[in-house]
Amino acid sequence: MKKIGIPRGMLYYEYFPIWKDFFEGIGFEVISSDRTNKEIMDRGILYSVDEACLPVKIIHGHVDFLKDKVDFLFIPKIMSIYKREYCCPKIIGLAEMIRNSLDDLPEILDVVYDFNKRRGPEKAYKEIAKTLGVTERQSSRSLKKADKGMDRLLDWLKSDILPDNYAYRKDFKDLLLLGHSYILFDDFINMKVVEKLIDKDINVHFPEDISDDIARKYSNFTKKRMFWTHGRRIIGASNYVIMNHKVDGIIYLSSFGCGLDSVFTHMVSRQAAKYGIPFMNLTLDEQTGEAGINTRLEAFLDMMKWRDSHKDHISSFR
Repeated sequence: MKKIGIPRGMLYYEYFPIWKDFFEGIGFEVISSDRTNKEIMDRGILYSVDEACLPVKIIHGHVDFLKDKVDFLFIPKIMSIYKREYCCPKIIGLAEMIRNSLDDLPEILDVVYDFNKRRGPEKAYKEIAKTLGVTERQSSRSLKKADKGMDRLLDWLKSDILPDNYAYRKDFKDLLLLGHSYILFDDFINMKVVEKLIDKDINVHFPEDISDDIARKYSNFTKKRMFWTHGRRIIGASNYVIMNHKVDGIIYLSSFGCGLDSVFTHMVSRQAAKYGIPFMNLTLDEQTGEAGINTRLEAFLDMMKWRDSHKDHISSFR
């Protein structure tokens, strides 16, 4: 049985269940790389360009981990997920970056997903099937079953990062952990921030907890139309919890060098200040020290708790 390698990075955290079910349904074995670790990060830094953000560097390390273990690498070009919207240029150009940075790669399946085009996703899977020598009928049948895998995406994500039997407590503070899925759900990149917050008796919430319909509705509270799909989720989720006072604080995990994050953090911080919600941005790269992250987390959580009895004296922002 031939093997398909799916690197554990970037939009892996958005689509892995459907990709896995699809490839297994057409008779291939799916292998994903190990959880991110220092060796994978160091290899990624070695092979990627210096200007890349940390998540892009790390996925290079995941590809290096997989390249000798599989017959194909699956690195799709996801241009758009909704009509008139687009993904980050680094996601779109990921296959080209990797192809030009690493040697001795197996064949890369870099089909284009473009929801701006009629039946774009279906055509992408048909192209994969043709490349792999699978009939369109078999491909369509497998895709139909695989689509159901997206229903369990949130449970799959949380099971990978939350402790077993984790449950929200009414007497705990509620905090929205904001950012891209490939940072929020990679506990090496974020230095186990979810575990640290839970240990501090904090209920941790994610943008993915909020339905797409609600997030997209609340993302419209901006002066101009948002055309970055993942930005709409971040802005919409934060607007919803801020405007409805659903949380006691927000921490934004951003990647150094991410142009989109530099805009989104500013937008969220202004909205949080307007509604009196404590906000903190933690910027991460390969040189970020865990001791500094721990100190800032503890200070922020202390400030959240102190505000209960000192609302007139302690600012919610800066």
